[in-house]
Amino acid sequence: MVQMLLGWRLALRALVAVIALTSVSRAADADFNGRWDILVHAKPIDFAQFTTTAAWWLAVTGAGTPGMNIQFVGSPDGSLDDIKIAKIQNGVLDFTWIPRGRPGVTADPNDRAEYKAKYLNGRLQGTMTSPTITLTFTGYRSPKIDEHDDGTWVKGKPIHLFDGKNLTGWTGVNSSKAEGWSVEDGILKSVGNGDDLRTVAKYWNFELHVEYKLLAKGNSGIGLRGRYEVQIAPDFGKPPGMHGTGALYTRILPRVNAGTSPGEWQTYDIRLIGREVTTILNGQKLYEKGVIDGLTGIAFDPFEGRPGPIELQGDHNGGVDFRNIVLVPLTKRKGQ
Repeated sequence: MVQMLLGWRLALRALVAVIALTSVSRAADADFNGRWDILVHAKPIDFAQFTTTAAWWLAVTGAGTPGMNIQFVGSPDGSLDDIKIAKIQNGVLDFTWIPRGRPGVTADPNDRAEYKAKYLNGRLQGTMTSPTITLTFTGYRSPKIDEHDDGTWVKGKPIHLFDGKNLTGWTGVNSSKAEGWSVEDGILKSVGNGDDLRTVAKYWNFELHVEYKLLAKGNSGIGLRGRYEVQIAPDFGKPPGMHGTGALYTRILPRVNAGTSPGEWQTYDIRLIGREVTTILNGQKLYEKGVIDGLTGIAFDPFEGRPGPIELQGDHNGGVDFRNIVLVPLTKRKGQ
């Protein structure tokens, strides 16, 4: 009888130990949960053959449970992707990005990539391996930005970001040469398949006025703080889409496609406060105080809690012209 009781006690202790170990493991797995801004440890030009997205973004929910869900920005086309193949094993988050087709784009199976990350000292440390390149990265928890477009913001003095004469105040994202860009007759011109252009100065909350003319088959975008792209696409007459004109790229769908035909001048008026964005195109409001959950494909600066530059996309096909680029800083009214 005594031996039987002793056996039961040992078995119970073993069961308790297993339960405790499982609990610790799940608690460790749960450390992966949250939104992550990812710094890639390489220059964008060095991995452009895989993706033009230089700063990545990851969102993990349900880690440590059978219902884990992952979203990712960092694939070749910079879309927000739902990851279907993922697991956590021995403290390593392992997920696979597989290309998917979308209108006008055929999936290339060679773009497949494997990601592995460990949670160390509050950060993610990981590697990405594709058929063409291996990269290392560090993930930082996305900051909470507790600022809202609540009527307490005051306009400052307008800043003319483009003087109509030269590229003073601008530089390329990949090189100071700003390849593919020029100034002609007061117009800032991109021939396409070049570098992205960005302001040297950085900004936080602001209103931005931009006039642009898209050339035939051109594709571009406006990067807010060097992180969030308002799309410019050759999709006149088509329904609004997450990859279409006016979208906060793959994150916020515009109410309408207010774009006009290529070759016509068009006007964006964009207001950004914290993570809330309001966009008007050609006088039509596309969305108001839309909440930006995280980085988009244009991003090259992952640190969302810091001011960032205005970015003009020039690495896509076709070409685009810009003029009258004016930014008005917004500051909190005193006492608010």
